[in-house]
Amino acid sequence: MNEQDVVRALAALAQPHRLQAFRALVVAGPAGMNPGILAEQLAVPAATLSFHLKELMNAGLITQQRAGRHLIYRAEFARMNGLLGYLTDNCCQGEACLDTTATACAC
Repeated sequence: MNEQDVVRALAALAQPHRLQAFRALVVAGPAGMNPGILAEQLAVPAATLSFHLKELMNAGLITQQRAGRHLIYRAEFARMNGLLGYLTDNCCQGEACLDTTATACAC
């Protein structure tokens, strides 16, 4: 990831509803989640959630797929792992200080 992508992703996550939505989609895993269920789970009005999901998509943190009449949102795990990798790339002055499995999601 380049610095501009990192800033865009962090800015998207720097809002409580977007962070909650992203975390819920991470928990949902590859199956993703319908926006109606997500709105209910987060107790956020559908119109508000739609705005926040759009911001997360613009940052490349989630994807949207149409399944018949429904939309399914999924966390973009490769992008999430790229963000985590960028943030921890030079931690501990280049010394191995973290378990490498702790910084990535295998989903």
